[in-house]
Amino acid sequence: MSTFQAPKGTYDLIPPDSAKFLAVREAISAPLRDSGYGYIETPGFEDVELFARGVGESTDIVTKEMYTLTTKGGAELALRPEGTASVLRAALEANLHKAGNLPVKLWYSGSYYRYERPQKGRYRHFSQVGAEAIGTEDPVLDAELIILADQAYRSLGLRRFRILLNSLGDKECRPVYREALQGFLRDLDLDEETRRRIEINPLRVLDDKRPEVRKQLTDAPKLRDHLCDACKAYHEEVRALLTAAGVAFEDDETLVRGLDYYTRTTFEFVHDGLGAQSAVGGGGRYDGLSEMIGGPALPSVGWALGVDRTVLALEAEGVGLDIPATTSVYAVPLGEEARRVLFGVVTELRRAGVAADFAFGGRGLKGAMKSANRSGARFTLVAGERDLTEGVVQLKDMESGEQAAVPLAEVVTELTGRLG
Repeated sequence: MSTFQAPKGTYDLIPPDSAKFLAVREAISAPLRDSGYGYIETPGFEDVELFARGVGESTDIVTKEMYTLTTKGGAELALRPEGTASVLRAALEANLHKAGNLPVKLWYSGSYYRYERPQKGRYRHFSQVGAEAIGTEDPVLDAELIILADQAYRSLGLRRFRILLNSLGDKECRPVYREALQGFLRDLDLDEETRRRIEINPLRVLDDKRPEVRKQLTDAPKLRDHLCDACKAYHEEVRALLTAAGVAFEDDETLVRGLDYYTRTTFEFVHDGLGAQSAVGGGGRYDGLSEMIGGPALPSVGWALGVDRTVLALEAEGVGLDIPATTSVYAVPLGEEARRVLFGVVTELRRAGVAADFAFGGRGLKGAMKSANRSGARFTLVAGERDLTEGVVQLKDMESGEQAAVPLAEVVTELTGRLG
């Protein structure tokens, strides 16, 4: 074993578990790809200021959890703690919003980094699939994204997840609520750090999970009582669209996402089988983020779903994914000439689109057949000197156990036909 290990709070994705992660990424992205979302990939690190401005200087993500570094040239960079700010920065830099086709619909997949206390379902390096619809204010867009995430989870076989929904208001009505909330919070028995948060972003106090804080928040003013007519109407339309689409949700007036840029619609996907770390994903509308990072007004909405959390949710429900074997044909040569000939057959099969593997290293028949079994291959090709003299290979069906000699010249056609 190497003296090196993966850094604390991170994990390596290795077969066969990595196949689950790939299947989850595929299932989450499939409805997006079918709905006009194009793939975007951004750097793993960005200017620190992008996240300080966009995510919010008062958030735990920026104040405590960001991995930062100074380059040799003196630039301050941060490993990306989330995806939205990076995607919006890239879209603005490429002037995608000027191409005349709004909203700009993008999806992404990648690793993100936060210096957190590691526990099950909360890592310092985690994987997400996300989607952003940039440049349009329309409740239909908010509903579309929630419906697509619901569709993705249901396609995986998940059933015990819940969608929590709230509205955070906008720049017209939120300041009024903020003032009322600050007045309430200032009278509570809170520690100094939380008191500082009251002045910077009081909504974040509502997100505090500590029991001693939560019990004091019971009578906190409700945001819904302070929403302006426009925000109320917007939220009601999102709710009506989800209901019409048959997507169940729960109104949660305490739901405050942990990022400063959200406005109006905010939502979270939770799974009760995951214990304390019950959120598997979430998102919302962020109409002011573009201006925060120096762009024009571009009302937008998006979400990110955790791949690792989704895998844990599947395990909690006992849902097994139907992951096909990575190998369809496994070739076992007996002798030097057979190695050369069968490797040629394997190469031909691969060119014909058949997933084929080979018993490397000159192992004996018994050991090679064990490897063939472990590979999950449907068929095994075996050939020795006598077979080659006769111009055949032995084709074994690993499901039925039946074995027959097949002319060497016909084996590729035979296998592509059987597997087709």
